Amino acid sequence: MIYEKHLASLRSDLAFIAHWVPKNAHVLDVGCGDGTMLSYLQQDKGCTGYGVELADEQVLQSTQRGVNVIQHDMETGLALFGDNAFDTVLCLSSLQMTQHVEMVLREIVRVGTEAIVSFPNFAYWPHRVALLRGRMPVSKSLPYQWYDTPNVRCATIHDFEDLARECGVEVLERVALADGQIVDFLPNLRGSLAVFRLRKKAKAA
Repeated sequence: MIYEKHLASLRSDLAFIAHWVPKNAHVLDVGCGDGTMLSYLQQDKGCTGYGVELADEQVLQSTQRGVNVIQHDMETGLALFGDNAFDTVLCLSSLQMTQHVEMVLREIVRVGTEAIVSFPNFAYWPHRVALLRGRMPVSKSLPYQWYDTPNVRCATIHDFEDLARECGVEVLERVALADGQIVDFLPNLRGSLAVFRLRKKAKAA
């Protein structure tokens, strides 16, 4: 519980997403950043696994948190892992930073029994207002200016649902969050962060 409160104080969205990860699960965190999420899952839920991260500084921070991290560019795929090698694969607020979103999504559901993906919802109403004013949106979920953002893709909840269908990915659960709280009414308009729980569709017999 102490670890959960600490996680919520750092990132309220991570505290929500952590509830979708089973206890003692074998986890791969793709684009793990500083290792905050995987460190929590190891300490509070008894999970094992690895982080995948490219940036030198964040690899170091993950290691300092006690996370087993592999320095690797997820844009080149996850061929170092076999099919269904993990119970859960996480890709949290990272997918929109990739050039080859479709390939990364297919790889995530290949190596995991389930996957959890989150990304900033570009259809969030303050983002729409900013565009109406002739400006690129800046918000808590999109905190960068247009000229220094690491995000190379913009998507809405509906956009991602279409992509999942095209990639043969089944959506098990989908929520929109605002400040870590679930948005039930008009989620594509009022949710700043989209979170999907996914798995690869079973082949027809």
